Amino acid sequence: MRISTVTMFEQSTASLNRQQGDFLKVSQQIASGRRVVNPSDDPQAASRAVGVDQAKAVTQQYADSRVSARNSLAQTESILNSVSDAVTSAKTLLIQASSDTLSDVDRQSIASELKGIYETMIGQANATDGNGRYLFGGYADNAPPFVKDADGNVQYKGDSNAREQRVDASRLMPVTENGKSIFQSVPSGAGYIAEAVKTNVADGESVRNAGSVTFSGPQVTDVTDDDYGESYRVVFADNPDLASENDFIYQVQRFESGAWLTDDDDLVATGEYTGEGQQLSFGGISISLQGQPEEGDEILVARSGSEQREPDLFRTMEEAIRVLENPADNDTKKADLRNTLNTSMRDLDNALDNVLTVRASAGARLNELDVIDAVGGNRMLNYEQTLSDLVDLDYASAISEYSLRQIGLQASQKAFVDIKGMSLFDFMR
Repeated sequence: MRISTVTMFEQSTASLNRQQGDFLKVSQQIASGRRVVNPSDDPQAASRAVGVDQAKAVTQQYADSRVSARNSLAQTESILNSVSDAVTSAKTLLIQASSDTLSDVDRQSIASELKGIYETMIGQANATDGNGRYLFGGYADNAPPFVKDADGNVQYKGDSNAREQRVDASRLMPVTENGKSIFQSVPSGAGYIAEAVKTNVADGESVRNAGSVTFSGPQVTDVTDDDYGESYRVVFADNPDLASENDFIYQVQRFESGAWLTDDDDLVATGEYTGEGQQLSFGGISISLQGQPEEGDEILVARSGSEQREPDLFRTMEEAIRVLENPADNDTKKADLRNTLNTSMRDLDNALDNVLTVRASAGARLNELDVIDAVGGNRMLNYEQTLSDLVDLDYASAISEYSLRQIGLQASQKAFVDIKGMSLFDFMR
């Protein structure tokens, strides 16, 4: 069979092109470090690699989210640490102010220090993160969560939610706390607090109660009492049956179904109060009273955090500052001073416990982020290994094949040159 010159050239050219294509393919693999340079190289591996790449991207997004969450939680924990220090300092000052040896000027000096702590707390409550968002406003993070009203009282303007962020496929984590849970809340186990509640004016100064009754306690005496946990108030009234104008009666009323029960049949306790000191027991608690009341004076005895005794750290500071700034120059103001300081110190104890509880929660979430980071890192390593098995190049095999393809290409080129140069005239001599 006769082979034409054209056929010979076409076959040689096709062989050279094929050898050169295989050689270039191996060259691309070595240059890129990937066995699958184009999807056509291994369609199944390329398809699986796309899925693994997407999973890697999602895992990286969660890792970036955890960085942001860690920054917010770390800043929250740092601020709560400062708040707990401020509350401790305020409690120390109130203990100092409770001393009977201090003068009005000394107490006014302490009030000035308390004002500084009070303003510091407001600044910490309105702290922002690195993006200008307010940390403790919940999702209402575009304006200060705590603002002063026209009367100078601090009001919370944020919402009751904690801003959340997804840090893993199955974990939506709160990365901040709302201000209400920090500055206007108490732990679930907070106990009873007594407070003189009726506001009067004595010598042009605002006081709590018009008389000079002071209280100590309340103390828990029986947690198994059926009425333990209820809210009570002790109300003083003139006793028309007694001749002495200093003799009063007291009524212990209970809060039930949204109202105080004032009917005689509904009173928890009632009796004579002579002003010589008396201990009252009701609902599994007791409170000691000393001093002379006035008609209508009231003492609230309720669980901190209840409807009748809503906690507010800023209100506590405001009351303490108020009573320290006013000169205690009569029995009414001295009683107001003692009662308010006793109430404020208990409120500060509850506030400190609450801040420490919230701070512990933030610290626990920081630790959780470390665990999630470790799991995410292992997951990323698994994806990297899977992706490497699918598309990465085995350099030893590739270099061997590269050398083989190079030799094959060179041999084809030489054979083509030799065949191309052959002629019948070389054999005609």
